[in-house]
Amino acid sequence: MDFVNTSFEYITLLQYRLKAAGTELEAFKSGRKYQDMENRHQKIVRALECRIKELERELAQTRRDMAAARENWFEVFEELEREFNRKLSTANKKARQMEKRALKAEAGRDEALDKVTGQRHKIYEVETKLEEEKGKNLKLRAQLNRDYENSSLTSAQTIRRKKITNSREKTGRKPGGQPGHEGHCRKKQVPTGEPVLLTPPQEVLENPDFKKTSKTIVKQMVNIRLVLEVTQYHADVYYNSKTGERIHAQFPAGVTDEVNYGGSIKAFLFLLNNDCCTSLDKSRRFLSDLTDSKLDISKGMVSKLCREFAEKTEMERKKVYAGLLSSPVMHTDLTTARINGKSAYVCVCASPDGQTLYFVREKKGHDSVKGTPVEDYQGILVHDHDVTYYSYGSGHQECLAHILRYLKDSIQNEPERTWNIQMRTLIQEMIHYRNGLDSSEECSPEKIAEFEGRYRAILQKAKEEYEYIPADDYYKEGYNLYLRMEQYMENHLLFLYDNRIPATNNEAERLLRSYKRKQQQAVTFRSVESTDHFCQCMSMLVMMRLEENTNLFDRVSRIFG
Repeated sequence: MDFVNTSFEYITLLQYRLKAAGTELEAFKSGRKYQDMENRHQKIVRALECRIKELERELAQTRRDMAAARENWFEVFEELEREFNRKLSTANKKARQMEKRALKAEAGRDEALDKVTGQRHKIYEVETKLEEEKGKNLKLRAQLNRDYENSSLTSAQTIRRKKITNSREKTGRKPGGQPGHEGHCRKKQVPTGEPVLLTPPQEVLENPDFKKTSKTIVKQMVNIRLVLEVTQYHADVYYNSKTGERIHAQFPAGVTDEVNYGGSIKAFLFLLNNDCCTSLDKSRRFLSDLTDSKLDISKGMVSKLCREFAEKTEMERKKVYAGLLSSPVMHTDLTTARINGKSAYVCVCASPDGQTLYFVREKKGHDSVKGTPVEDYQGILVHDHDVTYYSYGSGHQECLAHILRYLKDSIQNEPERTWNIQMRTLIQEMIHYRNGLDSSEECSPEKIAEFEGRYRAILQKAKEEYEYIPADDYYKEGYNLYLRMEQYMENHLLFLYDNRIPATNNEAERLLRSYKRKQQQAVTFRSVESTDHFCQCMSMLVMMRLEENTNLFDRVSRIFG
């Protein structure tokens, strides 16, 4: 049904189109269509022609307007051009003036720049010289301020000597014995003669009211008197009439010359010259005064006493040598000496229990070690920072007293640093902690780890400070000390691991001061041999003083015979 409807509509549409086409065809055949088309065409042409004429009129008017506008524009342009040329001329004139000024200013600027450059060069030279002078001033100030407190110099070597301060804290108490303190009276001596009974006052004798009591007051007057004891030996000479032989009794040992001096006189002069450090002439003069000029000993004899004593005590020194080799810890140090006006060195080796030997050497380094206990030692060496000693022994402890002095020097000359203050405080704390322990008590591992950690942290702080502000070219002692403490950390902290190891080398330095006192008196020794004899004698005197209840004079007298 839908299909039929659709076909009908389509056929109807075609019929309408066919009818319209037929009508249009009739129109074309009759000519009406062409005529209508021609009329419409003519009408359109006439309209367009009118429009063209109108547009031509508008175009002509526009051209006239454009011509007029062009004339006005040219007039305005010419006026503007003239005005522009005037302004341009003025501007060029001003530009030429400004150019001249600029050239003049540029020349002045170049001259000023040259002057500024010259001034900058002068300022740079002045600043360079100023920095150099500041560095020199820092170096000189550091040298002037060095003393026994911040360097290895002794108080006698200090340029500006000052009073050695007393480290004891003031208590506010009066000097002398305190309340409750048991007094120590002078020791009474055994009378050498009959007691002297003093006569009572006359008023007591004349007044019968005074009666004698059982109480007697005893006081002594002690004096010393040198008694010259001379023993003269006689030996009759016997002659054999047949053989001509002459024989006499054998004199006692030591009686070889017409006049011989016993051990007491030799000991007296020897101790005066070598232990009390008096000169040969003063020793001779003192003995002469004591004996009312009866004894006038030659200088040569007094001078030979040192060699004689050294030869007679050789075996005892060998025992001390063996004792030092077997000691688990040994101190060693060097000091300068003067022999016949030339430089030499005195070495000391000592154990913590007091065994001591002195040696004289002409050179430092390994030459100074040859022939000393250090050469064959296998224990712990305590010394200053002398790298020679690191070739000997099994372990090494550097003297922390020197480190504390060097840190103080760094604090004084590098006030912008903080690591030196921290390190000095740490070392003092470690020494105080170690000294506070019993002789049989060891440091705890936790405390050692804490100290080592703080030590490394301070070294890191020092590294950062020297990277931020480099060390001065004229004062590098602080920076060198930091590098040294970093490299030899183990040798600075070894005393924490063994209670037998002291933290300082003060024992060796104290022993060397005995030699320094003699050198100060003698100024210079005559030969290496005489210096060696004196060193041997000092070794024995130190050992003798360690013996309990020893009369040094009697002991030396017996050695001399």
